[in-house]
Amino acid sequence: MTLPLITPHEVRRDLIARREIALLDLREEDPFAKAHPLFASQLPLSRLEIEILDRVPRKATKIVLYDDAEGLVAPAAERLAELGYTNVHALHGGLAGWRAAGYELFQDVNSYSKAFGELVEARRHTPSLPAQEVKARIDAKADQVILDARRFEEYATMSIPGGISTPGAELVLRARELAPDPSTTIIVKCAGRTRSLIGAQSLVNAGLPNPVFALRNGTIGWTLAQQTLEHGQSRKFPSVGEQTLEEARARARDVAYRAGVRRLDSQDLKDLERDVDRTLYRFDVRTPDEYVTGHIPGFRSAPGGQLVQETDVFAPVRGGRIVLADDLGPRADMTASWLAQLGWEVYVLDGGFSQALERGTWTPSLPALPEVETISPRDLAQAIADEAVVMIDLAPSPAHRKGHVPGAWFAIRAQLDVAVTQVPPNKTIVLTSPDGALATFAAPELEALTERPVQVLAGGTEAWIAAGRALETGLTRAANAPTDNYKRPYEGTDNAAEAMQAYLDWEFGLVDQLARDGTHGFYVI
Repeated sequence: MTLPLITPHEVRRDLIARREIALLDLREEDPFAKAHPLFASQLPLSRLEIEILDRVPRKATKIVLYDDAEGLVAPAAERLAELGYTNVHALHGGLAGWRAAGYELFQDVNSYSKAFGELVEARRHTPSLPAQEVKARIDAKADQVILDARRFEEYATMSIPGGISTPGAELVLRARELAPDPSTTIIVKCAGRTRSLIGAQSLVNAGLPNPVFALRNGTIGWTLAQQTLEHGQSRKFPSVGEQTLEEARARARDVAYRAGVRRLDSQDLKDLERDVDRTLYRFDVRTPDEYVTGHIPGFRSAPGGQLVQETDVFAPVRGGRIVLADDLGPRADMTASWLAQLGWEVYVLDGGFSQALERGTWTPSLPALPEVETISPRDLAQAIADEAVVMIDLAPSPAHRKGHVPGAWFAIRAQLDVAVTQVPPNKTIVLTSPDGALATFAAPELEALTERPVQVLAGGTEAWIAAGRALETGLTRAANAPTDNYKRPYEGTDNAAEAMQAYLDWEFGLVDQLARDGTHGFYVI
């Protein structure tokens, strides 16, 4: 199919004018993290059908696709056309065209949220303490609480001594419960800088009477100072009393008002939902556990701190609308205050939790799955024992490392043409993925690449586990290099000091990059 071209200048013009546009990078995460435009969202060809319906929910949205001459645009455009998307373009010249136009390229992931965090610190001079001083205060048993603003899973992996898991959106709601004495110092930390800065500034913006600081450079700064981390901790924030809740509501509502956040009720929301010319995202910013207990139908789980940190992942359509829900209030108000400063048209839903609620985890919207030949976990186990099949696992490489069907080869769906030449020949190929959906989409593509029989593990690796079958760990059989995953220098416990310092140096330069780029439209209250 012939795809209309759009120039980098036209994309930039749409961004500045805040017209709806989704600039999608079709490459895997590692090459994406090396260079991309500020507002590009990484949505790899490998996972297109799995993610597109939720990330770009309006079929008439202006979508701009690009790669770096890997040949990903044409197949992506064909799949989008099959799914009913009607306004798809190709970036003229791809990534090289953007570079040739003289426009700024950014590194890492969640770049514009991180750049915004640096802008906040530069404009508001967010108070911070170096790791050595925080360590000295811990040793001296100073009157302080240390609040870890990351997801609980990150906190449990590694944390600084005494830290309490209090994800970003919970800070204004919970901080006074944890530090009721106004003289108690509050220190907010994350892995690097962004969530520390945004978290600490949230408390400052909300007018908490306590001394508030960010841990300068987060866990990276702590590690570079050669100080000891804790692992496997489970300290979590407490519930809040009525007085604390009312105080937090008033403080958060005031911050949201100053940021220009708008409010609506359920009827107003229905009016927005009827507007077919605008993209509408609906996010529940409470904790995942609360979401599972009961949530408003149609709202996706997006804990507020992560939504601000990963806005490009949750909402790739720049210029769309966002509605936030929170049964208590402060988490939505504080999250909305940051999204508004990031340039979003954002609303907070008043009420909505008195209606019938849905239970359970959020599940992605999927297109109809193709008809494929499947094999049960029991039959697969016998086929493996008979050495009659070769397994290809399309799970993300971190998930493959944690556990996969024994003998399975890791592969990337968009690179199956290479993968099929790397695995043992003359055997039936069985594809799997975590729940089987990605493997099902990939099976017809693999059939077109080989004359060998192709099957899909029914229910995916999750069904294999549910059947009580053992897993194998590690990445010892790779049919493709694991470029689907960018090794973050601020996650995990085995990061090189040079990589961590380089990451900090990159963050320090983001404010200047924003100025050169000129498309962001951020403001800081």
